Amino acid sequence: MIRFIRNFSRLIHIARVLARHDALFLLDHFGIGHQVALLVKLTNWRKAPGRPGQRLAAALIELGPSFIKFGQTLSTRSDLLGDEIAADLSELQDRLDPFPCDQAKATIESELAQPLDSLYSSFEDAPVAAASIAQVHFAVTVEGREVAVKVLRPGIEQAFARDLDFLLWLAEIVEATQPQLRRLKPIETVRTIEETVLLEMDLRFEAAAAAEMAENFASDDSFNIPEVDWTRTAKRVLTLERVHGIPVDERERLIEAGFDPKVLVEKAAAAFFNQVFRDGFFHADMHPGNMFVDANGNLIAVDFGITGRLDLSTRRYLGEMLLGFLTGDYKRAAEVHFEAGYVPSHKSVETFAQACRSIAEPILGRPLSEISLARLLGQLFQITETFEMEVQPQLLLLQKSMLVTEGVGRSLCPDLNMWMLAQPMVQGWMADHLGPLARLKDAVTGTAGGIASLPHIISQGQKVAGMLSSQGIKLHPDTLGALKSGSKRKVCSACSLAWVAAVILLIFLFLK
Repeated sequence: MIRFIRNFSRLIHIARVLARHDALFLLDHFGIGHQVALLVKLTNWRKAPGRPGQRLAAALIELGPSFIKFGQTLSTRSDLLGDEIAADLSELQDRLDPFPCDQAKATIESELAQPLDSLYSSFEDAPVAAASIAQVHFAVTVEGREVAVKVLRPGIEQAFARDLDFLLWLAEIVEATQPQLRRLKPIETVRTIEETVLLEMDLRFEAAAAAEMAENFASDDSFNIPEVDWTRTAKRVLTLERVHGIPVDERERLIEAGFDPKVLVEKAAAAFFNQVFRDGFFHADMHPGNMFVDANGNLIAVDFGITGRLDLSTRRYLGEMLLGFLTGDYKRAAEVHFEAGYVPSHKSVETFAQACRSIAEPILGRPLSEISLARLLGQLFQITETFEMEVQPQLLLLQKSMLVTEGVGRSLCPDLNMWMLAQPMVQGWMADHLGPLARLKDAVTGTAGGIASLPHIISQGQKVAGMLSSQGIKLHPDTLGALKSGSKRKVCSACSLAWVAAVILLIFLFLK
């Protein structure tokens, strides 16, 4: 009962804020607090300027850090709110008023158990950035290194715990009273927000994410990550190398500095592709405020509080899915959804392929500069109800990241499509990980379904044969090693003969 009273009172306050911004449609949309919304609308409602998504964003900013994070999550859910509102929420940045510098210094000394002047020879009182969870100050270490110090807001854990309990309470009401929305997993969505926020509020995790991404790009100077100062990092304090550069969205300054926007977009596309497909670990909040261009024309990324991961299986499904759309092979794009388990088996592949065509043709029929793969994913999520598709949280985060990255690309070079620039990398990755030789290697090592993959390997053989005929056959050393080690295993003679026959068949198809 206490929880009900506390959260119901919170609901009334939220409804009033939404009413002031003419954004009560959010409660109406989810069927939450209809009577409360009606009462508040009669007493507090006013006509506010702007599109619905812009009004909702303003209301969420007024409600505070937890609701800003909630709005950023909603920006990935075009299936819930529609394209226009989702797009407006995607521009929601957590810029808040700073907290006093004395509190930041006290936090640093408490967390690092040292006086401030034994850690930093200088510390700027005015923060360079203030976000929903933390703010950043520039400083110089006693060793003379320029750094950026990120400090959590005082009491932020308690504030988020209160608001997350409220959001969970609402999600429970939705699941109990709106059966048609259960497949969208509102409770699981709130739990995902909770998990993300808990990670963000331990700055050691952010430091680890920055260090891991730096390792992934150690041999690539075009995309740089500031070095972590582990001796000055704790749960509530993170110290990173200070970066110098021009914000990536300041196009005129970049041109004046002699940088070619097209080259910068190429680097951004390559960095995003490598994060998603090569590494399966990507920066999920790469908005313009988190990207800079250094004096050498290379990109620098900061703020690693939100990152995403995709396992190899998901990356392969995603690669095949996108390739199917881009090549107009909607049947294959549909089949991948079924193979991945995104669409239940009792649904029709042909009908789903028809739905894929209806989504893709209007998008892909536009000029290259207007093609948005992120929008394509968003449209896919909108047909989830018809085909009983369950929400895939890892793809929702990816879609958000794609939208943000596309926005960066368009601000730099509006007439250029960054996905087309990444096409050679996509083709190379697809050949390495989705071609018959890769699948044969997986089948031999038992990592991708074993002999069950053989029919698909054979069916793809002739397609790949045409691609390879002009260059001859080249087996990757890893493939040869896998075949060699596989031959040493103790397997039955029938299986051995099957593999020999498969290899002979593949060679025949390649040489045909």
